[in-house]
Amino acid sequence: MNDCRVIYRAEQLPVFQNRMFDSEREAKNCVRGDVVLVQNCETGLIFNQTFKSCLMQYDVNYQNEQATSIVFQKHLQSVSQVNKRHFEAHSLIEVGCGKGSFLENLHKLGFEITGLDPTYEGSNPLVIKDYFSPEIGLRADGIILRHVLEHVQDPIGFLSHIRESNGGSGKIYIEVPCIDWICKHRAWFDIFYEHVNYFRLRDLNRIFGKVYESGHTFGGQYLYTVADLTTIRTPTCDKSDYFEFPKDFLDTVNQYASKLRTQYLGLPTTAAIWGGASKGVIFALFMERAKAKIDIVIDINPAKQGKYIAGTGIQILSPTEAMRKLTAGTDIYVMNSNYLKEIQELTMHQFNYLLVEQERI
Repeated sequence: MNDCRVIYRAEQLPVFQNRMFDSEREAKNCVRGDVVLVQNCETGLIFNQTFKSCLMQYDVNYQNEQATSIVFQKHLQSVSQVNKRHFEAHSLIEVGCGKGSFLENLHKLGFEITGLDPTYEGSNPLVIKDYFSPEIGLRADGIILRHVLEHVQDPIGFLSHIRESNGGSGKIYIEVPCIDWICKHRAWFDIFYEHVNYFRLRDLNRIFGKVYESGHTFGGQYLYTVADLTTIRTPTCDKSDYFEFPKDFLDTVNQYASKLRTQYLGLPTTAAIWGGASKGVIFALFMERAKAKIDIVIDINPAKQGKYIAGTGIQILSPTEAMRKLTAGTDIYVMNSNYLKEIQELTMHQFNYLLVEQERI
């Protein structure tokens, strides 16, 4: 594609960071793909040029539920308030509702809502196990699209399909990760195959002709916008929209690896990370490639515990199991600073908690 600039490369990453495996061997032999992030010089949008949608076969082993955390539940409450401002007394459809946690949250608040997701595993009659399409015959005043748009290969086409499926009208709430936050915090572990698109707030605002509200949420890690579905357009950009990663974006890879290797010199040290989701999977993989060893991955999601993470094949332990194996004062690399206080309280402040997000200007 001659109209695209390559801005980042990472080879042979697991195509699913949130897929759980029953054995170390299965996890190490997972399907992999390359990430070659490019920026389209005409639209300004950033995406993985080598992404292959045929590799993305979601099934019941895919576990990305975050609502087991009290911290994340509070985030969902704040998102609910945004939706209340714009959609109160309106009918809603949540496209890609996942396990249904947010849908159930909105329903308890009195919203008339229907969810659609072909991978849904529960029994809530409000959820249809299918894709949103004109054939479904559903329409609503508002559409909820949380952490879906980063997964689809043609975001403008996808949004246009949603508009068509909803009869050509309505408002939409969109929430996605923020690539500006990723850059500012040198969060190289937040770039992975599963996310084909990477957005800035200016990108979301340029996709719609009419935006009611937009901003950052979840400590700046996520972006959101509320916009008019009828005003979807292909964005255009100028030189002010050009994007580059910081030159020192990957410097902390060697810094963390060096620290981990030093700890192992003649010492019976156990290295642990907290977070068995995307960030933890990529962090562990990059450490392994840098000849540094992670022994334990900790996660509070019961559906993940006892399973093995993609790429490195490290087993996920519950906080209780991990505390039996770790000595007081052990370093725990915390994959997401939003959860630090929650982690400290769960482990009674026994360990040395290291935040891997390095905020820089």
